[in-house]
Amino acid sequence: MVVMRRAMRWMWAATVLPLALGAAAARAGVGADGPPPPAGPPVPAVARAWPVGVRPPVLRGWEPPVTVYGPGHRGVDLGAAPGAPVRTVAAGRVSYAGRVAGRGVVAVQLTGTDLRTTYEPVTATVRKGDEVAAGEVVGTVEAGGAHCGGQGCVHWGLLRGDVYLDPLLLLPPWLRNAGPPRLLPVLGVPLPRG
Repeated sequence: MVVMRRAMRWMWAATVLPLALGAAAARAGVGADGPPPPAGPPVPAVARAWPVGVRPPVLRGWEPPVTVYGPGHRGVDLGAAPGAPVRTVAAGRVSYAGRVAGRGVVAVQLTGTDLRTTYEPVTATVRKGDEVAAGEVVGTVEAGGAHCGGQGCVHWGLLRGDVYLDPLLLLPPWLRNAGPPRLLPVLGVPLPRG
């Protein structure tokens, strides 16, 4: 009988207790695989160009994971035709240019920051160690891939160490919102005198 009670306690501790602790952790905002990464300092708006095009469509936005290994979208997908040039958003040094899981990837460590941007799927035209200026072409969009549902796209990522951040935060408002306002000429109104 004593052995049976001990076995029942062990089974309770092995099954019910972790479930109860997991529920308590979820209520506290902590996932089973640990708390979400710390926010860190704000992301400076250092970008001077979009990675592709002038103002590409955002096919899928930033969806931060609740936990370190949880589901989410660790970047943004920008619509781009295969063969389109991919540009670095800010000056930096290429920290990686090669293939990962069959897809071309270019990573650039941004000058004066602790941030690294990534672009994929990209056929690199730069090599590791190259210095690049803002807006400089680092590769071309590769064809294929099911990441964007058959559409051509570039997955643009941003990291601080191992923590993923929203890359759109790199864009200053004038670039994110299609540029500064412009006054258009008023036609048919006489100019003021004197």
